[in-house]
Amino acid sequence: MDNIDTIAAFAALAQTTRLDSFRLLVTHEPDGLPAGEIARQLNVPHNTMSTHLAILQRAGLITAERQSRSIVYRASLDSLRTVVTFLVKDCCSSHPDLCAPLIDDLVPCCAPKEQGHA
Repeated sequence: MDNIDTIAAFAALAQTTRLDSFRLLVTHEPDGLPAGEIARQLNVPHNTMSTHLAILQRAGLITAERQSRSIVYRASLDSLRTVVTFLVKDCCSSHPDLCAPLIDDLVPCCAPKEQGHA
């Protein structure tokens, strides 16, 4: 990851529909969503949605896979991790206590869900 890749990722996300699309896809990992369903949930015309998804895909933030007649899009969590890591890799000048709140904010979303006991 370098400055150019990071700028491309932020540029792709610097538009409301694309940001909403990416956030929607993150919530539907690992299954992803068909393009038509993304358009429906965000109330965006299909041709407009295709353009936005293409921009996110060129930035490496999402992937696309043809399944029969639809294209299913998924958030690229590896790309997201790479962007976030690039931004904070030199965080806090060797003062991990300053980074702790950031790490604490990231952990709850990814904590394993507890299994209910029968």
